[in-house]
Amino acid sequence: MSAGPSQHYELTEALGTDYLSAFRAITDDDRDHWNRAREYGAQILPVINEYWDRGDYPTDLVQRAGELDLLTDGLDVPGHRRISPLAAGLVTMEISRADGSLAAAAAVQGGLVLRSLMLFGSAPQKDAYVEPVARGALLGGFALTEPHHGSDSVSLETAARREGAEWVLNGHKKWIGNGAAGGITIVWARDGSDGQVKGFIVEQSTPGYSAEIIRGKGALRAIHQAEITLDNVRVPADAQLPDVHSFKDVSRALVETRVNVGWSALGHATCMFEAALSYSKQRTQFGKPLAGQQMVQERLARMLADLTNMQWQCVAVTHLQAAGTLRPAQASMLKYHNTRAARRIAATARDMLGGNGILLENHVIRHMTDVEALHTYEGTESVQALILGRDLTGISAFA
Repeated sequence: MSAGPSQHYELTEALGTDYLSAFRAITDDDRDHWNRAREYGAQILPVINEYWDRGDYPTDLVQRAGELDLLTDGLDVPGHRRISPLAAGLVTMEISRADGSLAAAAAVQGGLVLRSLMLFGSAPQKDAYVEPVARGALLGGFALTEPHHGSDSVSLETAARREGAEWVLNGHKKWIGNGAAGGITIVWARDGSDGQVKGFIVEQSTPGYSAEIIRGKGALRAIHQAEITLDNVRVPADAQLPDVHSFKDVSRALVETRVNVGWSALGHATCMFEAALSYSKQRTQFGKPLAGQQMVQERLARMLADLTNMQWQCVAVTHLQAAGTLRPAQASMLKYHNTRAARRIAATARDMLGGNGILLENHVIRHMTDVEALHTYEGTESVQALILGRDLTGISAFA
C-alpha cells in the first residue's frame, strides 16, 4: 500500500522573535527600512533555492535591492535616504534571513565597493560610479583576498607600479564577489615604489583582467565569486583612489564589514531558529507534536538564549557606531561571537528537523552551509580571537 504524499511544512513565516525586546524601541524610520528589506526577502524566498541548487547568480535581484534603496549600508549617499547604523543592521539581518548569497552580494556592493568610493574616491570617481553602484545597476567587486593571503591580507602580493600617466597592475585575487560580473573591481595592490597599499578602480573589460567563476562551492552558491588574474593591467592615473595611503585606510572599510557580518549571522540564525520552532509545532511523532517533547523544548530554549545574546550584541555595537566610538576590536568581538553562535543554532536546528533538515525546501541546510562561509570570511575565528587577545593584554600574538 502506498505511504501517501509527504507532508509540506511552512517554515518561512517571520515570527518576530525578540525575547528581551532588543528592537522594541526602534524609530518609525528604522522600521520602514526594515519593512522594505522584509519585502525584498519575500521576493527572494520563492526562487532562491533553484538558483542556489544550480549555482546561478540572480543579478536581477541585486538590482532589485538597489531599486528598494537597500544597498547604501548607512552611508551618506547623495540622492538616497541616510539610514542609521541600527537600520543598516536590520536591513542586513533581514536580507540574510532570506538568503546568504544575496546578503553577501549586498555587503560587497554597498558595504565594500560603495563604501570605498565614498571614503576614498575623487569627486569625478564619485560622479561616475556612486549612483550606478548604489542602484545595483553597476556591479562591483572588492579585490583584496589573494590565493595565498586570506586573513593575512596585510601581506598582499599584488603589485602596482607607475609608468607615466598609467598604473600597471599584476597579481592574483581569489573569492571576489562580483569579480566576474562585467562591472568594476576595486583592486588593492602594493606600490613597489613606497611599499604602501593603494586602491584602483578597474573596469572588468580592461585588457589583462581575467576572471574565472569559482565552481563547486558548498556554500553561497547563489553569488558568483571569482579568481582574478591581473596581467599587466593598465589603468589611467585617475583610476587610483586618491585618499588611500596605506593598509590602515583599507581597514576602515573592513571594520564596518565585520559589523555587517555580525548582523548577517543574526539573520541566518533567526531563520533557522524560527524554522525549527515552526517545525516542532507542525511535525507529529509518537502521537504528539515535537514541541511537546522535553528534549525539543530544551533545545529551543538553548537556541533562543544564543539568538537573544546575538541580538543585543548587534544593538550595542550600533550604539557605538552612532556615537562614533566603535573600536575595531569591538567589531571583531561581534563577528567572533555571532558567527560562533549561528553555527550552534544551525547544528541544533538541522538536527531537530531530522531528514527534512537537509532538504532545500525547508531552508535550514542552505543557511547552515552559508553560515560556514560567513564564519570564515572577513577574518577567521582565530584572527578575531587574536585581535581580541591583543586588545585585552596589550601583547600581539600574531605570528
